[in-house]
Amino acid sequence: MYVLIVPASVPFVLLATVMGLSWWEDHILPTPRAEQAEAPVTPAAQPLELTGAETALTTEDAGR
Repeated sequence: MYVLIVPASVPFVLLATVMGLSWWEDHILPTPRAEQAEAPVTPAAQPLELTGAETALTTEDAGR
């Protein structure tokens, strides 16, 4: 009878672990500052503009 307790309790132990980690993340870990949360826009994050060669390729493909 006691052998059945371990497999039956595994989902509850996993659920308690996930809930405990979630609580720990919300209450114990430091929150980022407002200055750090707002990341500055870097040139790498902006979309690339088409150059002359890429524009020529797209107009060739569009004509076909």
